[in-house]
Amino acid sequence: MRVKLESAFFLFFFLFFSLLATNIVAVGASGSIKPSHYVSTFNRTLFPYTFLFGAGSAAYQVEGAANIDGKGPSIWDTFTHQHPEKIADGSNGDVAVDFYHRYKSDIQLMKKIGLDSFRFSISWSRIFPEGKGKVNQLGVNFYNNLINELLANGIKPCVTLFHWDVPQALEDEYGGFLSRKIVCSDYSGNCIAGDSATEPYVVGHHWLLSHAAAARLYKDKYQASQKGEIGITLVTFWYYPKTDTAADIEARKRAIDFWFGWHANPLVYGDYPERMKSSVGDRLPTLTKEESKYVKGSYDFIGLNYYQTFYIEDAPATTTNKSLSSDQQANFLLPEGGATIDGAQGFHDLLVYIKDTYQNPTIYVHENGVSETYDASKPVQEAIMDIDRIRFHDSHFRALLQAIKDGVNVKGYYLWSFLDHFEWTSGFTSPYGITYVDFNNNLKRTLKYSAYWYKKFLLK
Repeated sequence: MRVKLESAFFLFFFLFFSLLATNIVAVGASGSIKPSHYVSTFNRTLFPYTFLFGAGSAAYQVEGAANIDGKGPSIWDTFTHQHPEKIADGSNGDVAVDFYHRYKSDIQLMKKIGLDSFRFSISWSRIFPEGKGKVNQLGVNFYNNLINELLANGIKPCVTLFHWDVPQALEDEYGGFLSRKIVCSDYSGNCIAGDSATEPYVVGHHWLLSHAAAARLYKDKYQASQKGEIGITLVTFWYYPKTDTAADIEARKRAIDFWFGWHANPLVYGDYPERMKSSVGDRLPTLTKEESKYVKGSYDFIGLNYYQTFYIEDAPATTTNKSLSSDQQANFLLPEGGATIDGAQGFHDLLVYIKDTYQNPTIYVHENGVSETYDASKPVQEAIMDIDRIRFHDSHFRALLQAIKDGVNVKGYYLWSFLDHFEWTSGFTSPYGITYVDFNNNLKRTLKYSAYWYKKFLLK
């Protein structure tokens, strides 16, 4: 079993990671709408010349073609069909925004904006319909064609190998990442028994080991010749204590450790954070010496997904109904009365924290964006006037530039997202895109004001 899974990772890396090392010249563009919020003196020329600006997506959220060309079902295919009530609008990704058939015209829009890079994920079950074993050549062809089309238009591919869509076959056979058998490593053993108090930690543990196994394979066999990079993306928020009491300050530290340090600590230092070990106890899997050595340093960069900042208030420990949420002993709060937290400042402070705490790793911001409420009755020309999104990205770009000046080793930024698309349990009700998708008119694409603002920002 280990050999088959290892062969699966081999194919992924052989086909795709060699392309990550390709040198790209950013494509410029001219002519655009000039939204009122645009400031001509603040643009990409203030950033390092090699800094990558892009936009992102993920397979299940954009591709569609759920039952086309040999693709197998993922857990998200199953979940959305069995539990439409769990999705805000009862929708699913069967069609999504049909990127599978429209990627060429979408890439022309990327080129028009002037993106340096485009981040997308590979649907595991499109390449391996059963999760392992026989390769679906039509799936391989799609991603090869997508990558070639990006390169032909001067856009660097940024490839995510796994973005939440475990093949249903592996979920049925192994329980997904609850089982070590999904990890291609020499020391995979039996599945750790779990419940709601332990399963998140078991899954997180196996996820780390899976990443380390894939990274080791690439580093040992292909990196020297391909000159590519491999990393891992971590999702986090930023936090400020609600008050200056010792309890709230310590609760904030726990929140950071549970959300970011949970995986960053093993990657950089080889073990879970002490606060996590103290709070979770023996429900937290132990990294053996061999596993610690395996995981530590298994990255060339750390990807960062950041959206929001919270206030943190201390919460009492519980002796019953333990869970990932209660183990943090922290309440996540937003200001009352319509006040807001400066998310851009939180973004800056998070980046500086990573520099100071985790040996200033190379960072790529892989997701950062703001949603809006989808209104099918709103005319397209009104729907594309997303001035609040322009303000959001303008403020976060300024915070990013300040972080770079403060010594943070950030090399790229991918705003979320390129297209309005399926947003997991929000369905299509909460779009993040800089490109409007008209669900009343054959999924027609129209660039929003934010796309033209981004285009102007990217001009050199």
